[in-house]
Amino acid sequence: MRMRAGAENLLKATSNNKVKEMVLLELSYVNSNLQLLMGQLEGLNSSVEVYQNTHETANIPLIALGLKETKEVDFSTPFKDIILEHYSEDGNNFEDEIADLMDLRQACRTPSRNEAGVELLAKYFSHLPLMESRFFSPNRQTGIFFTWYDSFTGVPVCQQNLSLEKASILFNMAALYSQIGTRSDRQTIVGLEEAISSFQKAAGVLNHLKETFTHTPSYDMSPAMLSMLIRMMLAQAQECLFEKTALPGIRNQFFSLLKMAQEAAKVSEIYDQVHQSMIQTPIKDNVPLFWSTMSQVKTNHYRSMAHYFVASALLDHPLGPSDDEDQQEKTLSQVYDRLPEGRSPLDILKKKEERERIGKAHIRTAILGHEEALRIYSLCHHLNKLEVLQDILKASHQRSLKKSSENESEEEFTDYMEAPDIISKTDHKAEMEVPAATKVKVTDFFQRLGPLSVFSAKQRWTAPRTIRLCTEDGDLGFTLKGESPVQVVSLDPLCPAAADGLKEGDYIVAVGDTDCKWMGVSEVMRLLKDVNEEGIDIQVVSMMDSNPPMPTKSATFCGNLPKTYSMICLAFDDDDKNPKSRKVTKKSSFISWGLKNKLKSASTLSLPTADHSGALPWNKPRPTFPSSSAYNNDSVLY
Repeated sequence: MRMRAGAENLLKATSNNKVKEMVLLELSYVNSNLQLLMGQLEGLNSSVEVYQNTHETANIPLIALGLKETKEVDFSTPFKDIILEHYSEDGNNFEDEIADLMDLRQACRTPSRNEAGVELLAKYFSHLPLMESRFFSPNRQTGIFFTWYDSFTGVPVCQQNLSLEKASILFNMAALYSQIGTRSDRQTIVGLEEAISSFQKAAGVLNHLKETFTHTPSYDMSPAMLSMLIRMMLAQAQECLFEKTALPGIRNQFFSLLKMAQEAAKVSEIYDQVHQSMIQTPIKDNVPLFWSTMSQVKTNHYRSMAHYFVASALLDHPLGPSDDEDQQEKTLSQVYDRLPEGRSPLDILKKKEERERIGKAHIRTAILGHEEALRIYSLCHHLNKLEVLQDILKASHQRSLKKSSENESEEEFTDYMEAPDIISKTDHKAEMEVPAATKVKVTDFFQRLGPLSVFSAKQRWTAPRTIRLCTEDGDLGFTLKGESPVQVVSLDPLCPAAADGLKEGDYIVAVGDTDCKWMGVSEVMRLLKDVNEEGIDIQVVSMMDSNPPMPTKSATFCGNLPKTYSMICLAFDDDDKNPKSRKVTKKSSFISWGLKNKLKSASTLSLPTADHSGALPWNKPRPTFPSSSAYNNDSVLY
């Protein structure tokens, strides 16, 4: 793709006909290669049969997300450097921890397609915030690049921060849940419940990804694409809920058939929404044609099933003397949003001709819908590989044709009445489910570096200093506070420790040879209680400002060339002791001064120098340093 972009740019820039011919030839070659690659990639994304249950022969295949792939990352050298430079410790002492982290990330590249694989990804995901706090500072580049490939287009995205890493791991968690759902045995209630839960969790993880990482550069994790994927996961969960309702068998009764009709209409409605989102630009350019075709097939298939169930209820179950007329009327009125003019639910129930006419209209609509599903199926060569899908579509079509032939008579005229639309309704709606696996408690690999509240990449502190502690009448000269690490407070400035360099607010990181970064006050006091006159060495660190102030910058122009200098002017006046009596005179601006020197040089800028005649730049009294005999009381400018 980069070669194609470069060739297109060259084609626009050059006026040489020979170069144009060569570029066009190269461009056609690159485009043909890209077409082949895109076709192969679509084939990989369309091979849903590898994700289905091995014993499944009677269910419509479901779509699983493929895992995002990534390059291997070596944390060893960058982390060791940061541990040495930032934490003042030997990075070689943390080789085991770095190796464990790298092994965990390597395992996440090929997780098992089950709950153990999800837990592995969740474990690494929980380590990422800890790793970010330890090693990734906004003021420092680690030199570590994370490369992830778009799961649809294969285009690589590379970033130095951890946002891409976190988002990609979440995407792969959702992909694993979708693969667990498609692999479930949908011939059992337990398997269907597992599939429903997995698809709902996949939708929940994708929604969490959409809300948390809003500016991910990879298109497969863009808000529009994620919204479509969430809809698709919920549609497949709803399809499994329908199958769970139908698995024990559909009772051949008026009310049961109408209930199943509305459930099937709900599945069709959700798949229609999925298909509409798939054909929007630019999603349609990145989603495999197989996916949008499959959603279109299912939209027609389940809508036809809904019409078949209503037709069966009307044609096979006429209103009898023992039937509850009011209840049937109420149920039928809830099935239809709008009836043909001059007809009411009660008319349809009581009048045999109206009942048969509406029923036959529904069966005709069902037949047309099944034929449309088969036609769409035949147009996609990737779908043609799924023989089980073709068998199900043909069987449903034959069932509707049989129902139509059973209720036809030769004397009847052809009726072209359209069947009323069926209102979709479900007793069990698929909902997004955020899995507990996204929040796993883990132990920080680098906890030996100290508590994150103090020892993190954002904080700055001095190198450890050794202080000799000695007691005076049993008193150390300070007290301790805090959790871990403990902090020095109420320091006596005259005590031996203060004289040796101990400061108020210092953190104690070691007592003797014992590391005490994670120790509380009572534990550190226990180590210090036996200090005798000979004393004991402790190591302390002092916190520094995390954002040191930068010198003020002044900008000027000389000879139309912008210049930027950091100016720190230090001036003292022996005669001016009272700041209140100091007279402030107006200074000439740098711009006007620069223009005066423009004739000297258009490319150089000279700072003002001392003028012994008394005429100083900016009309300011000559500043001098106290006792600056070395400078003969001349003005000094820094």
